[in-house]
Amino acid sequence: MIYLKNTLLLFVFASLTMTACKNGQNSKKTTPENLEIYKGTASVTQGPATVLTENIFECDRGREAPIGISTATDGSEWTVPAEVNFTDDSFPFASDLFNPCTKVEYASADEALAALDGTDIIEVDSDGEVVTAYVFADNYFEMYINGVAVGKDNVPFTQFNSNIVRFKVKIPFTIAMKLVDWEENSGLGSEANRGQAFHPGDGGMVAVFKDAKGEIIATTDANWKAQTYYTAPLRDLSCASEEGTLRLSETCSTEDSNDGTSYYALHWKKPTNWQSADFDDSEWPKATEFTNNTIGVDNKPAYTNFIDVFDNSAADAQFIWSTNVVLDNEVLVRYTVE
Repeated sequence: MIYLKNTLLLFVFASLTMTACKNGQNSKKTTPENLEIYKGTASVTQGPATVLTENIFECDRGREAPIGISTATDGSEWTVPAEVNFTDDSFPFASDLFNPCTKVEYASADEALAALDGTDIIEVDSDGEVVTAYVFADNYFEMYINGVAVGKDNVPFTQFNSNIVRFKVKIPFTIAMKLVDWEENSGLGSEANRGQAFHPGDGGMVAVFKDAKGEIIATTDANWKAQTYYTAPLRDLSCASEEGTLRLSETCSTEDSNDGTSYYALHWKKPTNWQSADFDDSEWPKATEFTNNTIGVDNKPAYTNFIDVFDNSAADAQFIWSTNVVLDNEVLVRYTVE
């Protein structure tokens, strides 16, 4: 009887183990074969991150914006979707252009500017002129001018908003921005959408810079530099490649899924002085331009209320990102205004 009982227990245990594997509970193990497939320079993580903060921002009808930690196969730890300064009071918030979360929803750029009293202007150069930046970022941005923090997005995830950033600076000056496409599924670069639990949402950022006279002095386009630092979700590692400093994932699947818990992510270490004017970005890839239709802004008043700014007939700003606007979730961009 004891022998039969032990045999029965072993059979039950084996059955439960097989069921768990079928349900994906044991599918998060990275096999040596999978790692051998990947030949790039990134650290590799697999499966969901450990969530540190469930939601860093509350907004009516907004998605939760978690912060997590992913541990890579090489033992390194990565903050996902990115290390941000959203809760750092020393990093100034940008002013609202259109923000459903705060109910500040201007109908025009002139109306938004008229509401500012000058205390929003960040001084980079005391003898400079006031430059005004208009920014629509999907989802989040942090902006530096010559290494000085001048403005961060008011909304890390949704609802969709747009911002004004004003700073006093001498020309030439260098713009450096951290761009983040947020995620609901921490460490997996995805969110619930269209009935699927794991939908790899897209990013995109557009900006226009005007001088003290109101003249456009810079717009986002392919002349900017853009480098990728976090790519997810990847169903397998064989689709990711590198060509010089290009971090490519254009052959990777972007299909939705109801179980992405075994998917991979790639992480690259950011240079410590990437915000500085004297940082050498000459080896970075050029930014990739995307159309309004690709980003999907036709139904977003945070953009459409300001077509005269973003789609100015004389200087039409382009949405920019890295080469993959869907899978690349943390991108650094730079541009020098001459």
